Amino acid sequence: MKNVEIGKVYRHFKGNYYFVENIGKHSETGENVVIYKHLYSSDDPDGSYIWVRPENMFIEKIDPNKKGNITGQSYRFELVENLSKDYTN
Repeated sequence: MKNVEIGKVYRHFKGNYYFVENIGKHSETGENVVIYKHLYSSDDPDGSYIWVRPENMFIEKIDPNKKGNITGQSYRFELVENLSKDYTN
């Protein structure tokens, strides 16, 4: 998978969509972290939560048959090229 792109929408394998705000650095380890937020979540309807995840975990390869993988995708988060299919319903 390519590097994470700032300002783009990604879909999690469980179906939710996220907007990548930025890439940061962990102050202790120096590893890259992805800074992102939900486009919509019933747990965060106003989108006020900011999430942080290590970049290597954000782009990690997963089993398409992994439990909860409703999209069948091969990576934890995948760049959304178009939004023609709604996985959130």
